[in-house]
Order: sequence, then structure tokens, then C-alpha cells
Amino acid sequence: MKQDSPRSATYTVECEDYVYVVEFSPFECGKAETLIAYGGSSYIVIGTCRFQEEDSEVEGIEYKSLRTFHHGARVDAIAWSPESRLDALPQLRFCTAGGDQKLRIFASDLRDRNEFKAIGEHTDYINDLVYDPRDGKQIASVSDDHTCRIWDLDGNQKASFMLRSPGMSVCWHHEEAFKLMVAEKSGVIRFYDIIAHQAILSVECGQLPLMSADWCLGNTLKVGAVAGNDWIIWDISRSSCPQEKRPAHFDRARKFRWSRANENLFATTGYPGKINSQIHIHHLGHPQPILLGATSVGSGLSWHRTLPLCVTGGDRRLSFWMTEM
Repeated sequence: MKQDSPRSATYTVECEDYVYVVEFSPFECGKAETLIAYGGSSYIVIGTCRFQEEDSEVEGIEYKSLRTFHHGARVDAIAWSPESRLDALPQLRFCTAGGDQKLRIFASDLRDRNEFKAIGEHTDYINDLVYDPRDGKQIASVSDDHTCRIWDLDGNQKASFMLRSPGMSVCWHHEEAFKLMVAEKSGVIRFYDIIAHQAILSVECGQLPLMSADWCLGNTLKVGAVAGNDWIIWDISRSSCPQEKRPAHFDRARKFRWSRANENLFATTGYPGKINSQIHIHHLGHPQPILLGATSVGSGLSWHRTLPLCVTGGDRRLSFWMTEM
């Protein structure tokens, strides 16, 4: 389905402040709902979503706010722990990167226990972080300080990789538990062996600046990124050179994320606040984007765990974008 003209968000949820980052939980949580977290200038809101595409009794979107946490600094990144659940004994656990360059872990049982602790910090802004998807016992983070660091849940630094430029994205794949993908602003994406503590593979996009990259959940050989105005795809089994590259956004691209439901589906966004800073949804089988968002988007980009639906943040709202692909 090719979209000939921009369209509005499929669903929206109003928020109290500007949304800097938003993340669906990529893990099954024990209930039919999907966990979602978004962060603003000094707070984090945890909620659940359910959509009519997965439950015919729902009209559009059913959103419920569960808990708001004071953060003390702008929220720059959020990562969900695989330990988060909403079953008979609910447990929320997630980690944040703050504008004060600190990492914080939050935990709640949605009753009496609501805890957080700072577990470490970088010497410059933190751009991304991720939990070990196997058991959630380690967290990796990348920063403008030219490092990728791996922490345990007590804040002990287990490993550190020196980068040649700012670290923009870090990915931990559930099928490649002993490898870490790190994307640098210089246009290089490296895979590290976290046991041997060394780089084992790299690909290059050949242009600057690389702002975001992602490792495809459904196919470990696919890597995607945005650099300059373009989106770029690699098949890492074939070559270190890109397999495909096309223009993405008029005034530089900011975010790249693979769909978790379809290995050929991905989304890109432009820079927040820029003219034409829309969300574009692409399919590798189509020469043009299959969805163009009609409104300028803000910060954050995340895909639903099972639906071909993604969410972006912005000025006092979350926008949800559903594609028929």
C-alpha cells in the first residue's frame, strides 16, 4: 500500500508536557496489554496500550496510565528490562539516561514499592542504552564521551569499549547474546564480542553524521541506519558496504527503527522541530515510503511488539502510526 499523500496519526494520547523519548516494551508482559514508557523534562510515565487491531472490543486505542516517576533531569533514553511483568505479581523495571549524564534504574510493584537508584554515569551526554535481553542483569550504554560501557545492576562497570567518535546507538540481540552492536556518529557500526572484549565486525555508511542505527529483531543479518538525509541497509553476511541506500528526509534524518513484527518494515524520522520533520514508514519491497506522517514529529520512535504500529513523541502528545503492511 503506497501512501500518495501525508496522513494524520492513527491514534493519539494527550500528555502533560513535551515528550522527549517513548518506548514500547519489547518483551511479553504476562497480560494482553503492551507496556509503554515516555519521558519529559523531569518525569517518566508508565502505561499500557491496547488497540482495536488486536482486540475487536477496543474502540481505537485503550490507554491506561499506571505510574508517574519523578526523574530530576530531562529523560534522554529509556530501556525496558525483560523482568517487567503485569501478571499476578506485577513488577516494573526499566533504566533511563538523563540529561545530567547519569543512568538510573527504576523498580515498582505498582503498590508500595517504588524505588530508583543511580547506577553510573558518563562524562558527556548518553545517547542510547539497552538491557541484556536474556535475563536483564546487564545494561549497555553509549555516549558522546566516545565510550560504550556495560554495567551490572549495582552500577559496577563490567566492560568499556573506546570509540572513535560519539556513540549514537547500542543494540543487544536476543539471538546473539554475546555480541553488542554499537553505531558511531562517524558512520561506522561495529559488533563487539563481549566475552573477548574486542570488535569482530564492522560496516560503514560512507557519510556523516550517522544519527541512529538498529539491528533487525527478525533477521540478525540486517542492520539499518540513518546518516545525513539517507536511510541505509546492510546485509552483514555479504559485505561491509550498504546493500541499499535512499533519501529519507529533506533536512537530515534523526531516528531509524526496525519493526518487530515484519523484518522488511522500518521507520525513520526527521529532526524534531524542523520543517518536514515527518515520520516515514518504509518497506524494503517498495521504492517509496508506504506511510508519510502529516504532522511534524518530536522525539522518540518505537515499534509495538507484535503489531505493524509505531509511536512517536512530541509536544504534549503521543502519536501512533498503523500501517496495513
